[in-house]
Amino acid sequence: MPGYVFQFRLVFQEFPSLLEGAWTTIHLSLLTLLGSLLLGTVGAMGRQSRFRWIRRLATGYVEVIRNTPLLVQLFFIYFGLGQVNIDVPNYLAALIGLVVNNGAYLTEIVRAGIEAIPKSQHDASVSLGMSYLQRMRHVIFPQAFRVIYPPLCNQFIGIILFSSLVSVIAVEDLALRGKMLISRTFRSFETYMVVTAMYVVMTVTISAALKLAGRRLFRQAA
Repeated sequence: MPGYVFQFRLVFQEFPSLLEGAWTTIHLSLLTLLGSLLLGTVGAMGRQSRFRWIRRLATGYVEVIRNTPLLVQLFFIYFGLGQVNIDVPNYLAALIGLVVNNGAYLTEIVRAGIEAIPKSQHDASVSLGMSYLQRMRHVIFPQAFRVIYPPLCNQFIGIILFSSLVSVIAVEDLALRGKMLISRTFRSFETYMVVTAMYVVMTVTISAALKLAGRRLFRQAA
């Protein structure tokens, strides 16, 4: 790029705005992880229900969500529902869309974790007179969590990255703050360089923290 003069100074002058966007990305991702883990747990239990209609309902949810783009789901919640006079604020629409989308993937992750537990564990808890919910809470889920922890961490990193799509419904996350900064400074190269670096720092730091937490957690549980 001969003749191009880099002006990162203009970007760093607006760095606090980018930090606010990064914070929005982080807390939106955290809420999404918690909500989708809860939804995924319910979905996994539904997939294993002894009632056929519940299994079909849970399977239908997973198939529909996993076979439609997240962007379309966000548009449906924010613009589609608004067309029929169901107004959903943009942040809430983003949160619902991300939770519903990731809940489908976590349904399969949690289900795989439950199925990884030996049948003898189920039988032993039944022989102790535990109810279904007691078995899940005290016997199955604590063991399954060790199995699902690595893919759960990967899913969280994916949530952070894919959350950039919420910028299309005017949620001022890091991606949208970067776009707004470009409209003021006209320095797209420098801005996206900084935004990219911020995403890398966030994901690498969080990934390392999750790995460290996992090692300590499971070492204590061993």
